[in-house]
This record gives sequence, C-alpha cells and structure tokens, in this order.
Amino acid sequence: MDFWRILLIPFAFLYGLVIRFRHWLFDIGILKSTSFKTPVIGVGNLSFGGTGKTPMIEYLINLLVSDNKLAVISRGYGRKTKGYIVANKNSSYKDIGDEPMQYFHNFKNKLTVAVSKNRKLGITNLLSGSNKPDIILMDDSFQHRAVKPGLSILLTDFHKLYTEDYLVPAGTLRDTVSRAASADIIIVTKTYKVLSPITRRRINAIIKPTEKQSLYFSYLEYGKLISFPSLIPGSFPKNLHTIVLFCGIANSYLLQEYLRDNCVELLVIDFPDHYSYKRKDLKLVAKTYNDEFTRNKLIVTTEKDAMRLLKSEIMDELNNLPLYYLPIKVKLHKHDENNFLNKIHDYVGKDKSSSSIH
Repeated sequence: MDFWRILLIPFAFLYGLVIRFRHWLFDIGILKSTSFKTPVIGVGNLSFGGTGKTPMIEYLINLLVSDNKLAVISRGYGRKTKGYIVANKNSSYKDIGDEPMQYFHNFKNKLTVAVSKNRKLGITNLLSGSNKPDIILMDDSFQHRAVKPGLSILLTDFHKLYTEDYLVPAGTLRDTVSRAASADIIIVTKTYKVLSPITRRRINAIIKPTEKQSLYFSYLEYGKLISFPSLIPGSFPKNLHTIVLFCGIANSYLLQEYLRDNCVELLVIDFPDHYSYKRKDLKLVAKTYNDEFTRNKLIVTTEKDAMRLLKSEIMDELNNLPLYYLPIKVKLHKHDENNFLNKIHDYVGKDKSSSSIH
C-alpha cells in the first residue's frame, strides 16, 4: 500500500461508517425497499465506474428486446434536467445523460428509456404508463436500495476486483465489499479473450461467491469504426500511423491497448468520466491532430463520448476531420454464456434461445 493511500485510510473508514449506517437503516426497515411484480433486473457495481456496465445493459437489451416490451431506467448521470423524463427523438445527453442517450440511440423505438433519480418513482411511472413494460432493466442499481431488483447482477473489473480495492478516497469503491452478498450473479468483466481454468479458479477463490450466487466471466469485443457524426461504418486504414484518442470514461486502458495494435503512434487526451465537453477541448483535439506531420492519421473517441457530442453546437471545431467512435460489445465466455442465459430466462419466465443476442 502506498504512502498516500495510508494517509487516506481514516477518511475511507469514516465514509464506510456512513455507508454501513445507511444499509443498516434499510436492513432493519426504517428505510424501505420496494419490490415489483414486473421483472426488474438490476445491473451495478461497487466502484465509481469502469466495470463495463453500459455494454452489459446493451447485452441484456439485445437478449430480451425482440420478445418483450422492455424499458431501461437510469439516473441519467450528468444530465442538466431534473425529475422523471422519457427519452424521445428530440432528446440530447443534456436531457437524459450519456448512457441513456446511447441506449436510445442504438435501439431507437424498440424500447422505452427513462431517467429518474428516484428509481422507485421512475419504475412506478413506467408501470402506470400506456406502454407498460414486461421487463425493466435498472441501470446502476447497487446504491439505490429503495428498489429491490428481482434479479441483481454485480460487475467487477478483472484488473481491479472489488475484493482488492478500498473505499473512497483511499480507493475507488463507493460501497462496502459486504454489499456483494446481495448479488444473484457476479460477472468479472474485461477479462482476456482466452481465459485459463487456473485463472478461473484463482478469481473464484478471491471473490468467494456464496452457494446461491453464480460467477461468470466476460470480455469486450470491439466493433467497426463508426464515422461521426455521419454514422457511416468504417475500418482502420492500412498503414495507419497516428490515432488521436480523446475520451471521458472511467477506465480507457483496454481501449488504448486495442488502438495501439492498429497504429504506430497513439496520442491520448484524457478527460474525467462523463465529462461535458467545451469548445476549448475540441480545439485541443483538432490542434493535436493537425500538429501531427503524417497523412495517415485519424481521431477516435468512445461511443459514450460520441453521445455527449451528438447534436452539440461545438462539433464544428472538428468539421472536415476524420472523427470516429468505436463501439464495444460484451461477450461471455462459452463456458458461461448458456448458464447465464438460462438464469435470465428462468427469472423472466420465458424460454428464449441464445440466437436473440446480436
């Protein structure tokens, strides 16, 4: 443990006391948790982002949307609005947040996307509306105990397991490790594409899932480059020399690793998670690109960042520059996929084949 982390341990301890007291109030019934008859699947983590929650939600959407009336409820982190809002064709990330914007953009009219800081109110509104959903996906569920999901999925980064992390400010955990006991399913995300049995056993021994919990492993698969804002699919040019990557996400290390395999030089401009871009930021991106003395170059960002720039008045700073975003998908390892699908199907009460996943 490094020196600065040791200094921050007392503050993490005090933060932990507050969190544990809040959980105790729920456990003894002073604060109430509400369950719903309609299937609610919660997806969350114990850390401040970076576990692959957004692609996991999209995995579930792809699995369930063709045979169900599906809704996603999210807080809408980073939005400039308040209250309960249902996404529509005029919505921007300022109205609903970048992650809900991504769900709405990618699935259009196939599902309902709603945001509400009060998840109980949001779900109640969804169920009382004219387009009542059969299944609700609750985005970022672990810290919102006012709603008890019928099925709870906890994500943890393979490279930074929650069992090996600390509460803020000494680490990146926003909730106690003991909260993992409430999960029905634990998914270790961002593993390598090839995962050895030895690694599986090692992670299982570290996490120690209970008999009632299922432990699965997933990895990320990158899609084709999408030209932005024209949204035309593309690919990495041959002999590509330089990629300028700018992004505001919690962990970009895997993306950087992937991009380095597709170019000679990677220039990274990092911003905070859920960052709201300003004109000066895009000026910096354009300058970084223009200062590179090679013709074989392009600009790449993430899909989530692209959602924060969609319909933005500052996009003119990148006019006529080759700007792309790189979509990602979650893939469960073959050993886990069928078992996971059976868990989901058993909960929602319908028998669906894995061919529902695109």
